[in-house]
Amino acid sequence: MEKTSASRTFARSVCPHDCPSVCALDVELAGDGRIGRVRGAPQPYTDSVICAKVARYAERVHHPERLLQPLLRRGAKGGGEFTPISWDAALDLLAEKITTAVARHGAETVWPYHYAGTMGLVQRAALRRLGLVSGWSRQRETFCVALADPGWLAGVGVKRGVDAREVVDSDLIVVWGGNPVHTQINFMHWIQKAKRERGARLVVIDPYRTPTAEKADLHLAPLPGTDGALACAVMHVLLAEGYADRDYLAKHTDFSPAVEAHFAQRTPEWAAAITGLSPAQIVEFARLYGATQRSYLRVGYGFTRQRNGSAAMHAVSCLPAITGAWQYPGGGALFGQSGLYGLERRFLHGEDAPNPPARTLDMSRLGAVLAGEKRDLGDGPPVSLLLVQNTNPAVVAPESGRVREGLLREDLFTCVHEQFLTDTAKLADLVLPATTFLEHDDLYQASGHTFLQTARALIPAPGECRSNQVFIGQLAARLGQAHPAFALDAWALVDRVLTDSGKPGADALHAAGWLDCAPPFEKAHFLDGFGHPDGRFRFAPDWAARGERHATMPPLPDHQDVIEKTDAEHPFRLVAAPARNFLNTTFGETPTSRRHEGRPTVLVHPAVCARLGIADGDIVTLGNTRGALRLHARAGSGQLEGTLVVESQWPNDAFIDGIGINLLVGAEPGFPGAGAAYHDTAVWLRPA
Repeated sequence: MEKTSASRTFARSVCPHDCPSVCALDVELAGDGRIGRVRGAPQPYTDSVICAKVARYAERVHHPERLLQPLLRRGAKGGGEFTPISWDAALDLLAEKITTAVARHGAETVWPYHYAGTMGLVQRAALRRLGLVSGWSRQRETFCVALADPGWLAGVGVKRGVDAREVVDSDLIVVWGGNPVHTQINFMHWIQKAKRERGARLVVIDPYRTPTAEKADLHLAPLPGTDGALACAVMHVLLAEGYADRDYLAKHTDFSPAVEAHFAQRTPEWAAAITGLSPAQIVEFARLYGATQRSYLRVGYGFTRQRNGSAAMHAVSCLPAITGAWQYPGGGALFGQSGLYGLERRFLHGEDAPNPPARTLDMSRLGAVLAGEKRDLGDGPPVSLLLVQNTNPAVVAPESGRVREGLLREDLFTCVHEQFLTDTAKLADLVLPATTFLEHDDLYQASGHTFLQTARALIPAPGECRSNQVFIGQLAARLGQAHPAFALDAWALVDRVLTDSGKPGADALHAAGWLDCAPPFEKAHFLDGFGHPDGRFRFAPDWAARGERHATMPPLPDHQDVIEKTDAEHPFRLVAAPARNFLNTTFGETPTSRRHEGRPTVLVHPAVCARLGIADGDIVTLGNTRGALRLHARAGSGQLEGTLVVESQWPNDAFIDGIGINLLVGAEPGFPGAGAAYHDTAVWLRPA
């Protein structure tokens, strides 16, 4: 779909990055395979608004350091020296290495390691499909929502919520554990509309004063990992002071005298001792929330990246059930909308026929897996071949020191398919050049809105870059894997998924621009029932259905005391929050993003700076039993003294010691199943 505006030609696309917004884009076609401006399209949610880093995407797609040809390591592993080879030679070598490894150790020795560098359903599925049909080790995806999802599903029962556009009908908007100014600018755009048009008030709950918190009418900054306690104390006040909608509770939930008795014990004073907030702050927020029928709770990801994240998510999700806010326009809650779309993906994923059984490895425990820990490998073989796509684990995986050690194993062959020579690619044996979203076709659903969208390639792939679907199809052919999805081009796969799902075909959907999958009001607000068989919201969840490590989960909403403890040696809690100009490690290679971010910095409470003799710009050391690293300090108000914040993810070489903040983050999973606890880290801080 192309259109001309003031003598410029724009074509429609979709942002593929790991963000809830999945923005509709208008991309300027500048000729000669180049793009110019990128702007938001007038899709009803995107509403012509996009973030600055995507608006300047020309800087990334035409970056002089794009990978353009296959590279084979020469010299020492990790030395960063490579020599160009042909695609045929690279594919032959990779197929030979896989075949040899499987013959020696069995199929599970191969680990296809992939994640959300693209959210496009087709390009993201290719490696997963090859691993499944080949019997390679499978992957438990634990970086992002593995802790949040069980907590939401425990109460609500299905992953959907109230359309974000409904905030224009809200009188109170609560952003809990999110920073949309950095990570979801579209939702901030809708918040601003509600503030202008209805005078809606904004509450932000976040451990530090983010740019979103700076715009709030009320900001609460609890200690990291204590959100469940705060939510329970709020519900104590709602019940004790008459803000609960008892008719709604009786009709739509499993609320019981036992639940009420439980909350009677969760006083503001009890929560204050855990959260670091005052009882008065907790009561102020509870009364504001309870007095506002049209209260919209936008639940973020950040507060769930603790080992108690699922329990915290469940507790927070209970709030609109207590007040009955779900009943009203602009009321209720939203975590994600992936349960809306109803896409049939068995053929896409290779699940339409029986496949060989295989173990499952936790991607967050990459360092432990590569170290050969039996707890992770089980009775299976060591991982001797790693095939990495759509992620940069040398930076983003927890315990990055152990990850680096594992990637440097001489008996490990690593192939990375990438757009840039990332930290992971620098440690690889074989590096293959990948396309960006502007150079291939795909299909997109969203977490933050309700629109299904398609995108076509707009410019030719530079150099010898190949898409995930093309590369994996060619590798599958060399390995003798003949699933029919490997032989289809990406657009044919988009069409197959859509028609299998009873949706308009690829061409029809693309011509329309998007398909709004939003349900009617009664369904969106769960007035026809929540996602459990009895249709009721659950205060007493079935944690056994949510994970194998459920025995420690609280039977009712509560603070689960399993977070990494501070002590005299490690008195601070560290939050590794998202940076505004990066998206995970994407955009860390672009000069404008790096210039805007400055340098890796730790935000420290002014009182701590004074006590330790730290001035703005001083180099300090952060550390714990996993390691230590140096970076610059800056005084940051709006956080408790026990909270430190480092906005990441910087490339490793941006840090003074050549390794990033996830060196300090542990890989011990959260409950009830698994999940990376990126904000659950106890550290010490010292002047360097």
